[in-house]
This record gives sequence, structure tokens and C-alpha cells, in this order.
Amino acid sequence: MAHTTPSRAQISRSAIRRMHVEMRHLLIRGSYKPIGRSGQAMIQSLLAINPEIYGSIANPAHVELSGLLYVFQRLPQGIEQCRNINLISREGYEDSNFTPIIPSKRRRNCYRIDDEQMMIEMTRGGSDVYDVLTHLTFMYNEAEKIGRNALNNRNQPNRTWKMLSKIVKLKKLTPEQEDIATSHLSTLLGRTYKETAQALELFKRADGVNNLYSICYWLGKLSIEETLDSNDREITFSTALKEQLGHHTYGEKWANHIKKHLSDHDLIHRKVHIISANMHSVMNCIYAQDALGKKYASKNLMDIATVLSDDANQKLRDKVKKYALSKGMAKLHDDSGTNIPVQIIDLSKVDLSELPKEIQSSSKDISCDDIILVMDYAFGEQAYETMDELLKPYDLVDHKIKMNIGSINIMGKAGILKGGKGDIMIATAHVFEGSADNYPFKNELKEKHFEKYPLNVCTGSMITVLGTSLQNKDILQYFLKSSWSAIGLEMEGAHYQKAIQVASKIRNSISSNTKLRYAYYASDNPLETGSTLASGSLGLGGVTPTYAITIEILKGVIGG
Repeated sequence: MAHTTPSRAQISRSAIRRMHVEMRHLLIRGSYKPIGRSGQAMIQSLLAINPEIYGSIANPAHVELSGLLYVFQRLPQGIEQCRNINLISREGYEDSNFTPIIPSKRRRNCYRIDDEQMMIEMTRGGSDVYDVLTHLTFMYNEAEKIGRNALNNRNQPNRTWKMLSKIVKLKKLTPEQEDIATSHLSTLLGRTYKETAQALELFKRADGVNNLYSICYWLGKLSIEETLDSNDREITFSTALKEQLGHHTYGEKWANHIKKHLSDHDLIHRKVHIISANMHSVMNCIYAQDALGKKYASKNLMDIATVLSDDANQKLRDKVKKYALSKGMAKLHDDSGTNIPVQIIDLSKVDLSELPKEIQSSSKDISCDDIILVMDYAFGEQAYETMDELLKPYDLVDHKIKMNIGSINIMGKAGILKGGKGDIMIATAHVFEGSADNYPFKNELKEKHFEKYPLNVCTGSMITVLGTSLQNKDILQYFLKSSWSAIGLEMEGAHYQKAIQVASKIRNSISSNTKLRYAYYASDNPLETGSTLASGSLGLGGVTPTYAITIEILKGVIGG
């Protein structure tokens, strides 16, 4: 029999599965050294995958700068200085005197215990752990490149490294010193002077991230010390994390808090429409026009949304929020650890006849008693945990109250395979990566709902991936061109659908006729160089697709 050489897509998919098995093994074991045997196995798997988001990770001479910025916006500030990193569950640090460090692009509490130790809370499920470990694996791979570039052929720190060591101690650089520093840094990074200067500026503008000089110095310093002095870096997993992972500890607490609020305010028997989205678009669509007064009364929702999305208009956003809280909206304070804020909107306190024309229903007989429950984006597997717990009956001491779920609406961000940034994807099914698990469903949203907007729209199956940072072009081309004919990839859809189908078809805790609406806007195109997540957010370009989806969801909810 002729030997068939596996394709690049097959090799990559195998490497992803292998990496996840390695991560689970390390979690059970309790600790590992990122440059030890286990850590090197993780690095080799990541190099075999060669994800698009990590750019030049496979180039041993070039430090990947866009990937570093992407990672450091999702890891706690100062982590590059820590030799010991501990992944923990919620274990009481929130009640300590340690100041929590919250990464700008991924909400999680982290605590700097001392000069060498960082604790990272993992309360969002397995996907959160895998995400952090993937980022750390990338970070250590790049650190080794800097460490190698900092040593001469006698394995001693070279002149460039010594110069960088002096630079990081200076509080402020003159323009001339900045040029000299950039030149030395470019040598250590294996990048051009221009590339380094551009990266320095991007890091300088990023919130919650140390400057690139300091990051590269500390990454290189700890690498050199492990090479020359056997002063090892280590990642550990707490016993509590190992015990709680896979159980719905945080999701159950989160869901019960919501149901208690509904019960306490005599809303538990009302019809509830769940919307998984951001914390601004639903509120702005319902309340902003009234809240902002006559000046905005004649403006359409897209114009108002653009104004409110401008960073300079925080006072206007505060005004809308204050108005909404006085007119039927409640913002739930949540300390469950899920990091998923919730808004409850009581439509009986909203004059539906005065809503903006874009979301008014043509129906003459619309109920004013429904509840809109807006939950912020879940992360990966956390979507199953939170939705599964939310759809269960409210369990009181002497009886259970079945939730009256009218519709479940998911607005997500996703990578698109058949278009560009800002386009819209309408899902018809979710397929779980690495398996044949698939969840077809009837989507109430159709392409025709978006014909009035200046947007490209496509319809088809979505791939729910194990992690967006583990995808490369070979895998994505397979998803696109195989019989799956996928239009995009995201991390939560299959998990949400699994919970919904369990609730409607197995537990019978919600009606099988509950309406489902799924729409995604393209935050990136991982098949296009320069359009991956590492290239930055959509900015104001995301306003139109975000609000188009919100408007169409609300029209469906309010119109019944």
C-alpha cells in the first residue's frame, strides 16, 4: 500500500490535539518548567501549528512583535518579570490587601505576590486555562530568542545586552538616547530599526502593558539566568484549580444570583429574552435617543452609536447609563468569578411606542411585560457552563420555578473565512473543532434582515475552535474548502448550542420552540496577512455591524 503523506492541515490539527493533551497532563501533574522537557514539548507543538496570530514564531532569528503585544494585552502587567507563575481558582485573594491586576483585553484577576511570583485566577473554564498556557508558551519561545541574541559565542552577555541593561534603568530618554536604544533593541529582536520603532510606539499606546524595552529586558534576563545559573522558571497549578475545573462552581453561583434578582423583584415568571452581547449596544438602542434629548431626537441609531463609541464622549455614555438605570434597567453586581456582567431590562417600564423607529415593531399588540437579560461575552467552554446553569429551573427550598425563556440571542465576534473585517456571518450550524460534533439549528435571523445595511453578509456553518490562537492558514483553508464549507470560526457557539439542546430536548427545562438568533461580526480575517486579531480591533469600523445585529435582535425580541 502506498504511503500517503499527511497534509499540512492534518499535521496542524494533530498538533492542536496533542497540545491540548499535553496541557491536561500538566494540569493533572501540577507543575512544569516552560523550558524543561514538558515545556519544550509544548513549544514544539506550537511551532508545528505555527498559528497566524503569532506571525513569525517559527523564525528562530526574529522576535514576533505583533504577537507579543497581543499576548501582553491578555496577560497581567509585569508577568515578564516573574520567574514563578501560579494558575489558581478563586481562593480568597479578592479579600486580601493585594491589588488585583486586570489585563486590558481579558478580564481576570491577577495578583503580584512578590518580585518573582504572579498568581492568575482561572474562573472561566478549561478554555481560559488553555488560552493562558498557549500565550505563555509563545512568550517563553520569544524569550529564548532574546536570550540567545543577548549572548556571545562564549556564552557571555554581549555588548548589546549590556547597553539594554543600562537603558531600562533610565527614567526618561532624550531623542538621541531613544535612537540609540532603538538600535540596540532591534539587534536583540532580530528586527529592523523601523520595525522596532513602530513596535515601541504601539506598546507605548497600549493600556496595561509595560514598555517594550522593559519587557524585552526581563524576558531576556530570566532566560539568560536559567541558561547560565540554572535559575529555572516554573508554572504551577493550585490544588483548588485542579479540583474545580470542569465543575460549574462559578456558573452556578452566577446563574443563581441572576435568578434571585428576578425572584426578589417579582420578575421570575415573566418571559425572558437572553442576549449574549456587549454591555452597551442593547442599552444604547433602547435608551440613548431619549436620554440624550432634543439634540439627538432626529438622529438615527447608527449616528448616535457612532457618537457614543467615540472615546472622547464618556460623559454622554454615563448620561445614557444613568437614564437607563432610572427607566427599568438594572446592572447586577456579580462576585461569582465568571467575569460576565449582566443587565436586566424590564420592558414594562419602557414606553415601546417611543422607541427609536429602527427597533419599533410593526405589530399593534406587543407585550410590555417581557424581560431582556443581557449577558456579556462568555469565553470558550464557559459558554456551556453559564448557559446550562442559566436555563435550569430556579431551585428554591420547597419547589422549583421553571424559567420562561422566549428567545436566546447570540451576537458574537468571529474570524471570517469568506469576507473581510466588519462583515456579518449568519450561522446555520456549529461544528466543534477536532470532532464531528455538530449542532444544526433554525436561525430566526436571515440575510434579508441585513439588506438595508452597507455590509457584506454570508450564511453557513461556523467552526467552534479550541482556541483562536491555535489556528493557521492550512487548518482554516480546510474548514473553508472541505465539505464543512465553514464561513467563520469562533469559540462559544457549539458550547451555547449544547447547553440549549440539553435544556430543550433532554431536561425539558425550556420550550423546544424557544427562538434562536445567532449573528457574528467579523473581528478579523485570519486568512489575510495583517487582518488577524493581532493587528488590532475594528475600532469605529465595528459600530455598524455591532448595531446592525443588535437592532435586528431587538426587533425580533420586541416584535414577539
